[in-house]
Amino acid sequence: MFILRRVERIFLVSVFLSMVLLFSLNVVAREVGGTFASQLAWIEEAVRLMNIFLVFGALGLALERGRHVGIDTLRNSLPDRYRILICKIIDFVGFVFAAYMAYLAWQLVIFVLATGQRSPTLDVPMGWIYAAPVGGFGLLSLRYALSFIGAIQRFNTYDEPDDTGTEGGAA
Repeated sequence: MFILRRVERIFLVSVFLSMVLLFSLNVVAREVGGTFASQLAWIEEAVRLMNIFLVFGALGLALERGRHVGIDTLRNSLPDRYRILICKIIDFVGFVFAAYMAYLAWQLVIFVLATGQRSPTLDVPMGWIYAAPVGGFGLLSLRYALSFIGAIQRFNTYDEPDDTGTEGGAA
């Protein structure tokens, strides 16, 4: 799990920093103007597509760290026996949903690749862009499965310190 978590973080930080650098370059190019700015028209599309991969790439990490939106007042007020049962049901339903979404996204990738559609300025096959939900929902379903079998404890992340040494849920 540690290696997967590390790879995800490196990917997300790399994509985010690339977005910042590209967008900054685009701003500077617009200030300079002329033909230089028009040659960098691809940056806006690249940043928009990178944002898609950033969002879907963070799904699994966000779930593992307890950062997804959820109403936990009722769940936390239940006795331990029922709380554990509810958490297992949530994990199972979440796994099935995320795995099904990954499957549907994969079917969409295959369909869009078969159409031959390409992005306007980057000229990459649009099917590869639709691969972001496949990876994101795949990682999300993995985290739900790991939580279901008890390999990760995502429901009490607010009690455990995160990597910075601060409480995870204190926001």
